[in-house]
Amino acid sequence: MLSRSLYVFLSVYIFVSVVYTSAFLVLCPVLAECSSVFALRFPSLADIPFLGRYGAPSGGLMIYEDNADGRSSSGATRLGETDDLAAHLEAIAADSVLSWPTHRISPMSSDELGTASRQYLMPESLFLSKAFSNSMHPMKIIPFFYRASERFDEDDITITTLVTSNRFEVLQNLAKRYDGPLSVTVHLPVAPDLSPLSASSTLSKNLTALHSLLLRSPALAARADVHVVLSPFPRAFNTWRNVARFLARTTYVLLLDVDFAVCTDWRAPVRALLRAEDGEMARRMRAGSAALVLPAFEYVKAEDGRDHKAFPRDKRTLLDLVRARKVAPFHASWAPGHNSTDYKRFYAARPGEIYRVTTYQSAYEPYVIVKRDAGGWCDERFTGYGGNKAACLFDMYLSGVSFYVLSDHYLIHQSHAYEEEARRNERKYNRKIYSDFKEETCLRYLKRFQDEGVLNTSRGYNAQEECRKIKGIGKIVTQLLDDQ
Repeated sequence: MLSRSLYVFLSVYIFVSVVYTSAFLVLCPVLAECSSVFALRFPSLADIPFLGRYGAPSGGLMIYEDNADGRSSSGATRLGETDDLAAHLEAIAADSVLSWPTHRISPMSSDELGTASRQYLMPESLFLSKAFSNSMHPMKIIPFFYRASERFDEDDITITTLVTSNRFEVLQNLAKRYDGPLSVTVHLPVAPDLSPLSASSTLSKNLTALHSLLLRSPALAARADVHVVLSPFPRAFNTWRNVARFLARTTYVLLLDVDFAVCTDWRAPVRALLRAEDGEMARRMRAGSAALVLPAFEYVKAEDGRDHKAFPRDKRTLLDLVRARKVAPFHASWAPGHNSTDYKRFYAARPGEIYRVTTYQSAYEPYVIVKRDAGGWCDERFTGYGGNKAACLFDMYLSGVSFYVLSDHYLIHQSHAYEEEARRNERKYNRKIYSDFKEETCLRYLKRFQDEGVLNTSRGYNAQEECRKIKGIGKIVTQLLDDQ
């Protein structure tokens, strides 16, 4: 009798457990008590942790997808060609709320059983202010202001880039030449107090221009997530780079400046390489310890480099232009910037060859494909021209990421005028920041790798070799290695 009663009890218990668990998993995503809570304003980061494949968060603006009620099937607000974005400015700038579930550990009374799971709520602005705490403030980040209508595999490669309102056409060209996903930071200037936004005629004009761009560019509307940054600072390039990378929704990214044209179809072969189950390069990329370099070129005569449609689409044609001295390595007059790519080896490389960069130096600033969460982000203290992009790659290199060059593929710069006076002035103070930055970054990684016990391994090799070159830091490297 006892065994029968025990059998019945266990059967009922298992049945109730299965029903309860199933109900929780099925209903939780749609119940306010256990779902991620966020304000019904667009756009929000709240949905991002729940994305599996490359899906789009709820909210935000979207082009070419609508129902009778003006909402897309995925919850995005559809704005038509005649909509006035100025009317949406206050809603756009309004804060959203992020949430995390919390659970009590201490014993609960019977009255508390139904309230075991709580939500910790945080304003989205607080989360982003910490994520970008080294940036120039005030600044308002609006993630997924527009979101892509296409879906991509999670292991695809997103081009991350940044653009200002005077370069919208170049962004459109990039979307035409690359058929994969893009994550784009758009900077729009505003007054230092960031308000009242609805009274800013300049902001309204720029938003209208951005919306018009998306309406007339099906490729951009289909494949680009657009994140808006509102701030009074005109050249916070590293912050904008980090925003685009931070909000990319695929495992791998290409860190690219918008002025560079994608000339070859590198996406398919690189994705095949990344998906290979064997192979050292695939293993390194998946581990986040390797980055693939796309060599950069430019036309010798600026006027020849303005029309991207005339750029060579294969390496053989590129080499013909190099031999004719019409095309040269990007910024050849500043050798430290790109010469570590070893262009002579690139010219002579066999089809399909991938070779390692063996002469890295701290001014090297290639355009790389890398795992989104690999080491090395851009130091946001750099604003304006000079050292900003090199700082991104320096941090990445010291974190243990080594660079490998794709010998079949390349990028070409689209010529444009530079703000020469700003470049001269900003390079002066960025030169000092970069000197301090290198020392700080070396000390940070040396200490970290020593504590992890990996300083004298392949992971710590880059930090060892590069930090030895810095006066005063080389002795510290020797001491740390002697102590191991």
